[in-house]
Amino acid sequence: MQRIIIGALFAWSICAASVLAQAPTYWQDIRPVFRKHCTVCHSAKNIREPEVSGGLALDTYEAFRKGSQRAIYLPGKGDASVLIQVLETKDVKKRMPLDAKPLDMATIALIRKWVDAGAAEGKKPDEKTEVVVRKSTKTRKLDVTLTTSAVVPAGVFGKAGGKLELRMKVGPMTPLTAVAFSPDSKLLATGSYGQAAIWELSTGKAMKVLTNVLGAVNDVRFSPDGKILAVAGGQPSAKGDLRLYSVGDWKLLATLPGHDDSISYLDFSRDGKLLASASFDKTVRIWNVPQLKLERILPDHSDFVYGVAFSPDAKLLASCSKDRTVKLVETATGKGVFTFGGMEQDIIALAFSRNGKQLVSSGYETSLYWWNTQTGDRIRAQGGHGVAVNELRFSNDGSKLVSAGGDSTLRVWNGTTGALVKTVSVGAHVYAAAISPNNKLLASGSYDGLARVWDEASGRLLLTMTSFPGDGEMINWVSLTPEGYGAASSPKLGERGQWLMAGQQVAADRVWAGLQQPDMVARALRGEKLPPPKFAK
Repeated sequence: MQRIIIGALFAWSICAASVLAQAPTYWQDIRPVFRKHCTVCHSAKNIREPEVSGGLALDTYEAFRKGSQRAIYLPGKGDASVLIQVLETKDVKKRMPLDAKPLDMATIALIRKWVDAGAAEGKKPDEKTEVVVRKSTKTRKLDVTLTTSAVVPAGVFGKAGGKLELRMKVGPMTPLTAVAFSPDSKLLATGSYGQAAIWELSTGKAMKVLTNVLGAVNDVRFSPDGKILAVAGGQPSAKGDLRLYSVGDWKLLATLPGHDDSISYLDFSRDGKLLASASFDKTVRIWNVPQLKLERILPDHSDFVYGVAFSPDAKLLASCSKDRTVKLVETATGKGVFTFGGMEQDIIALAFSRNGKQLVSSGYETSLYWWNTQTGDRIRAQGGHGVAVNELRFSNDGSKLVSAGGDSTLRVWNGTTGALVKTVSVGAHVYAAAISPNNKLLASGSYDGLARVWDEASGRLLLTMTSFPGDGEMINWVSLTPEGYGAASSPKLGERGQWLMAGQQVAADRVWAGLQQPDMVARALRGEKLPPPKFAK
């Protein structure tokens, strides 16, 4: 028996040694590493954007072998290959993954072993299996329904008439976590996971959808002169992502590196020369925008930093944190001025009044706290939302304060007295809120993945918008007024959108012929009352 056991152990050791001796392959060993650390930038999706991908894709073996402008590996010569050199270099401006933690030695050794052995492709996953997975994913898509008040008379699409609704199998949608108006109130930028969309408010059209972002988009901000759009987010516990785009051509101007965790919030100084970023890495960073360089790191908080705001003259900078404090510091020196405390839960949101004399904060402890920035005293604490307050924004003239609540409402407050002016029911947990510079519009971003634009004076819904991936690299989008007027990237939204009347599908092209009227969207956003849509028989 002993000899049998010894023989079995010997045979097992021979098999194990044989397995261990096998050379790594792309599909089995290397592609998982690339997908985790590299393909967020180096992918076929970004290949036409060299400022993001460097012209290199690593998401297929064929793309890896092609390289970029030059071969990135020499079979059998790992140490002489560019691929290994950019992973090991001490120059942080050249080391990959760029602006992130370097790969550990074991992972680099695996890639080197692969190249030394000839960089074999190995067995590609069964295509049939992948097709089955994709089909399964499609069948699990949930309906997202946009209702309208548009009534089709009997006899137009059938004997019976009824209200129209647009149903799309695109859910569950990722939460829409950021909204921002351009300084001229003509554009609305929105952010959700993997994309930032820019909407033209005169037509309701998505003029651009930016997908060359890293992970979640937690905030979007236009510079005060309207020439730059800042987009922030990143990968939790891995890398913050802060990108500046040129408004108009939407080209990437710069990526500002350094945060080691997701960036949660942004704020420009009023002159546009400074940009502050708050991050889950427990720091705030101040950036020189004209020079695209880091000015200062503020490590004052002991936990996640959720929000940041400049005073109107940019002499002070406030930040709020999971550590249940609000810090007020001198922008030029980083020297602490006041620490506002006494809260028992996370402080998520804050905003400076337009005269700079007051600061408002809130969060999981839902009262709105008003602070005197000159004395450090608390002016008042007033009842707010029933659930978390996720964002606070003052209007440009300081007359109003808008808040986004987990109780599915937007609330508008008097910017001086704090008195509640109106409550707007959104219908889903609200993560983001903004008021247009001309004080005429409100915007909300919510858990259901929808952006909504509201009339500030009445609280009436004017437009609902959403964007989502289509087939391949296509991005679909749609916007609708409550009356049903709107626009879409394609009349049928691929095969995912269906127009229904009284629960029955009707011809999409005939419906859009009556509803796709950008001039009606423009009238709606001007606050005009719209006539009912008309449909040809």
